[in-house]
Amino acid sequence: MVFDGALNVAAPATLAEYTGAALIVPELRERDTAGIISELSQVLQREGTVVDLLPFYHTALNQELLSNSALEPGLAFPHARMSGVKHLRFAFGRASQPVSWGARSSWGVRFVFLLAVPATDAASYLQLLASLARLGQQTGLLEELGSAADGEAILNVLEKVKVRHG
Repeated sequence: MVFDGALNVAAPATLAEYTGAALIVPELRERDTAGIISELSQVLQREGTVVDLLPFYHTALNQELLSNSALEPGLAFPHARMSGVKHLRFAFGRASQPVSWGARSSWGVRFVFLLAVPATDAASYLQLLASLARLGQQTGLLEELGSAADGEAILNVLEKVKVRHG
C-alpha cells in the first residue's frame, strides 16, 4: 500500500458526532423563533463553530422565516449555509413547553436543531437533515430527548440515531 498523503477520515456515523455536550441547551431560555435562533447561534459561536455571529444569525433567521422547518412531532431545523463555517455541526435546544415556530403558524416546537453548514457541503447537509427527519418518526427517542436529564443524556440519545452516507 502506498501512502499518497491523503487522510481517510470517516464521516460521522451518528447525530451525536455532529454536536457535543457544550452545544446542547437542555432548557432554552427564549420562547420564540428569533430568540431561540439567537440563543443557539451564540452557543455555536462560543464553541468556535461560527466565527461571525450576526451574519450567521441573520442568515438562519431569514431562511427560517422564508421556509419554516418545523415538523409535526415538534422539531425544527433552522440552518445557515455560509463560507465562514468550516465543519457541519449543530446546536440543540429543548423547550419545556412547545413554542410557536416561524412567521406562519405551525406545529408547536420543543426540539430545535440549529445547523451550521459549510457553503460547499450540500451532500453531508442533506444526509444529516434526512437523519434528523427520521428522528422525528421515532416516538420513543423523542420521549427520551424530552426526559433526558442534561446535555450528556441528550447526547446519549442522539448517539442512537445513525447517519447514512453514500
